[in-house]
Amino acid sequence: MKFTKMQGNGNDFILIEDFMNIYKSNQSYMAKKFCDRHFGIGADGILFVRNSTRADILMEVINSDGSYASMCGNGIRCFAKYIFEKKIVNKNPLKIETGDGIKEAFLELDHNKVINITINMGNPSWDPKDIPSDSAEEIIDKSIFVNDKEYKINSLLMGVPHTVIINNFDQYEVTEGKQLETLDIFKKGSNINFCQVINRNEIKVNTWERGAGVTLACGTGSCASVLVCNKLGLTEKKVNVELPGGKLNIEITKHGVLMTGPAEVSFEGEWESEL
Repeated sequence: MKFTKMQGNGNDFILIEDFMNIYKSNQSYMAKKFCDRHFGIGADGILFVRNSTRADILMEVINSDGSYASMCGNGIRCFAKYIFEKKIVNKNPLKIETGDGIKEAFLELDHNKVINITINMGNPSWDPKDIPSDSAEEIIDKSIFVNDKEYKINSLLMGVPHTVIINNFDQYEVTEGKQLETLDIFKKGSNINFCQVINRNEIKVNTWERGAGVTLACGTGSCASVLVCNKLGLTEKKVNVELPGGKLNIEITKHGVLMTGPAEVSFEGEWESEL
């Protein structure tokens, strides 16, 4: 089985073409096996390339722990570069079907090579029912206590559930996201983003990803962090986000949240052992 390893700001993925849905029933097991960094290829998740009846192509995301994710910001940039450069779809912009609806990918090209990708990530939902959460009101600047430590959380749905904690990075470790991810308030868990505001046009974000743990970057988490910062009056609508693995530009528009950043191929190979 052929595969391509790609990364977007250090958030890495294994891309596998599966137009006949051969691996559909086995995809959770494959993700656990392939994403293992010691006994497998190593990645934060698998992106399956499949046919769509609603858009140009379908992206299905399976996290490294075998769980399904409806959307992945860094992943969809890798996905867009892959399908264009492999000539699977020769369009710009591209329409990509995801579990969070159809997303448009606008490609910056240099001699038919994709240099940067802008994704219209759509609009967020602050409704607790959509996150989903059992909170009776919007989760904005809400104090919670875990192991006698206070966290002020802000939660929303940005393709997947996200919780943003504004801090100065000296208050919390990103690994504390492990105990916050599965709080009872979140019915299906939540990604946890620790966000430091540098100025009105720049923030830093460290993310604990639901289903993957600490990652070098999170596209949907970057969008969620900018949305929260703007809602709290801390930043403008166009913000540069510094992540451990690189930088993204996020812009809030009336047509959706725009995320711009790079994607790169790491290597290609073949998996020869039994699944």
